[in-house]
Amino acid sequence: MSVLPIRTTCAYCGVGCGILATPGPEREVAIAGDPDHPANAGRLCSKGTHLGETVGLEGRLLHPMIGSRRASWDRALGLVASRLSRTIADYGPDSVAFYVSGQLLTEDYYVANKLMKGFIGSANIDTNSRLCMASAVAGQVRAFGEDIVPASYTDVDEADLVLLVGSNTAWCHPIVHQRLMAARAARGTKIVVIDPRRTETCEEADLHLALRPGSDIALFNGLLAHCRDHGLLDPDFLKQSVAEPDGFWEALAAGSDLWSVARDCDLAVADVRRFFQLFAENKRTVTLFSQGINQSLRGTDQVNAILNLHLATGRIGKPGAAPFSITGQPNAMGGREVGALASTLAAHMDFAPDNVERVRRFWAAPTIATRPGAKAVDLFRGIKEGRIRAVWIMATNPAASMPDAGAVREALAGCPLVIVSDVVADTDTARLAHIRLPAAAWGEKDGTVTNSERMISRQRALFPLPGEAQPDWWIVSEVGRRMGWRTAFAYDRAADIFREHARLSAYENRGARLFNLRSHAAIGNEAYDQLAPFRWGGAGFGDGVFSTADGKARLVAIRNPKPATPLAAWPMTLNTGRYRDQWHTMTRTGLSPRLARHRGEPQIEIHPADAGALAVADGDLVRVSTPQGDSLFRAALTDRQRRGEIFTPIHWTDCQSSAGRTALLTAPLTDPHSGQPGFKSTPARAEKVAVDWQAFLIARAMPRRIDALYHTRIRIADGWLVELAGIGDPAPLAEGLLPRGERLDVLDPTRGGARYAVLVDGRLEAALLVSTRGKLPSRDWLVTQLVASGAASPTELLAGRPAKSDGDPGELVCACFDVGARTLLRAIAEQQLVSVEQVGQALHAGTNCGSCRPAIRSFLAAEKADAGQRSQASPGDRL
Repeated sequence: MSVLPIRTTCAYCGVGCGILATPGPEREVAIAGDPDHPANAGRLCSKGTHLGETVGLEGRLLHPMIGSRRASWDRALGLVASRLSRTIADYGPDSVAFYVSGQLLTEDYYVANKLMKGFIGSANIDTNSRLCMASAVAGQVRAFGEDIVPASYTDVDEADLVLLVGSNTAWCHPIVHQRLMAARAARGTKIVVIDPRRTETCEEADLHLALRPGSDIALFNGLLAHCRDHGLLDPDFLKQSVAEPDGFWEALAAGSDLWSVARDCDLAVADVRRFFQLFAENKRTVTLFSQGINQSLRGTDQVNAILNLHLATGRIGKPGAAPFSITGQPNAMGGREVGALASTLAAHMDFAPDNVERVRRFWAAPTIATRPGAKAVDLFRGIKEGRIRAVWIMATNPAASMPDAGAVREALAGCPLVIVSDVVADTDTARLAHIRLPAAAWGEKDGTVTNSERMISRQRALFPLPGEAQPDWWIVSEVGRRMGWRTAFAYDRAADIFREHARLSAYENRGARLFNLRSHAAIGNEAYDQLAPFRWGGAGFGDGVFSTADGKARLVAIRNPKPATPLAAWPMTLNTGRYRDQWHTMTRTGLSPRLARHRGEPQIEIHPADAGALAVADGDLVRVSTPQGDSLFRAALTDRQRRGEIFTPIHWTDCQSSAGRTALLTAPLTDPHSGQPGFKSTPARAEKVAVDWQAFLIARAMPRRIDALYHTRIRIADGWLVELAGIGDPAPLAEGLLPRGERLDVLDPTRGGARYAVLVDGRLEAALLVSTRGKLPSRDWLVTQLVASGAASPTELLAGRPAKSDGDPGELVCACFDVGARTLLRAIAEQQLVSVEQVGQALHAGTNCGSCRPAIRSFLAAEKADAGQRSQASPGDRL
């Protein structure tokens, strides 16, 4: 009997791709893109494609835990309710806080926000979305009067010019990038990338502006001044739909001439002039911006500089013309809709007295919050200072992701009550919890999410709830009932919550708020189950009327910042961000062997000239230090970095590594308007770390303990790959790391090497290769031997490579189709492939999510250059 696919939504970024998931036996599931979903039309990125590798029960929290002991739900929920009630009684409602997540469904978010603000009576509920899009929210509220993204993905399809600002779209939002590439092929869309780093997104750009970090305001103010001086403003739209503050244009003129902009942004005058010309020539312009704009100490002002440009030129609310904040998490938008931010109340309402009274009546709330609460950084500071004495953390890992994470850990370690609801038993945060509650994971959740373009989609359960796991909304509701509010939290299903959420959005909403789900307020259970994706808010200000008292948007005067001066003790600028195939702190993507292979170690990307000054070679260990802390990274030299700037990834935690802890480095400084941390420009220094040996371990089971200066692990098929480096004699490594079995070894003191393999019943169980000279073979072939059907020879295992070289696929390039660099290069050379399309036809690489297409193009260019050199070589050289 065939199983019909279930329509659901991807668990990762804010693109909100539809998925067809076909469950199989033993929690297996086949994943495909939903061709009928408007967000992705059947396309998926590498992470979405491999969701099926992440739905197992390995590492899951399946039972309530009080301390280290398993407890019943009744006891755990009763303890949570009684401890929260006692804390409130003794210290007041502001002594309690919730820290929630964009991984929650809208229904989960709604119940948590209602309990905290309407019944506990505090606004101390904030979300990890504060770390990624709070500045976009604040900027949009300042300009539009409401947190509205006035754009859709069809605008990307219809634009003549797309500005990608602070967004590595090819890696972080690959499906949007695919749409952009399709538009470029079909209608010649121009692309400008504005980013200090030359990322993979830049490969297809007409212009890349590698500006100085933090100079975006100067660039966009300069462009707006250029538009005013050259008659590119829209005077009718300005008169009818936009309010200008007194002195706006006079203030804009200062320092906004072409040469001043180029100087402040550290750009060539010709490049700035070309940027201005492209904007002037293409009225259908979409400015797509992301974390490079938001995660700044002036993120809100940077957002408003972009919005000012679109408002003043009338490039908003029209096909192919809009500012577009693209979110990082799958339901950050849903959290914004319900109000699960410390700075908002509910349903796009703030804490104005009439809003507070309106929501109080609707909820019949006994003790409603009347003012904003503590935003994320202040929330954890409040815990450390003892003002917040109980915190409930849901579906997120702040001990690994918050800025100055060391201080966050200290705060949680000293907090009298830490409650964690999560799907994973062991995270950096869960280790500090007094009570752990098992929550439903992606494949078990049932509810709704909202993507970056305001599209609400259903997420549907693929599997029954495992163990004693429960949905987050159920857990929160049960605590609310036990705290005495049984009627207010008497939900039987997710549909009950969605209906209430929709009714609140429409309650006494006479057009003041664009967010209004009135048409879904009475949706039946069956209709909810069958709910198709829909987008609320229409075109988003397409009529030129905004969510302000007078219906006009606001231009916001933004001063150009002064260029930052490097500090003597911290001469470099640290930038942070994502890798292509990983997500947040890898509790999900870290389970996928294919996703892990793209970047197996946390790297510091550094310009070769900076590396040379530090005597750092490619592959060396480097310690990055900031005033907050330090951590080790593997050096990756690249001229894609600007001089004086370094980049490290956000994904590694203590659960996977002794190194790569980027969150230990970033400062807890925030934008004054949004409260969003400035992850993109932390003063730092770097230094080489000399080690005596390097090694890697491939094993079916992880060792219980690793004693090494540097170690980091990733999942591989049927086992683990552990990279190691250290100081002292490496001889004891084998005894501490290798399992029992038939041991093969080769010791070569002369060459500084030692190699071990352990066989069990003729199959490889583990291999450890050590070198005191830093030279080790590729890992790619050896990792395949854990699942190989035929045993390799002892000589091959100890050499770490096959007797025939074509057995090694090389470093992973395409995660969707498992294509390695050596496989790719062989195909290019042997089949004389000259285009990305030909590579796709031969190997399928680049034909799914497209995020590897820039890398494929680089391989093609390198092969073409090599072929040219070979053809120019003299006959004697060729001999």
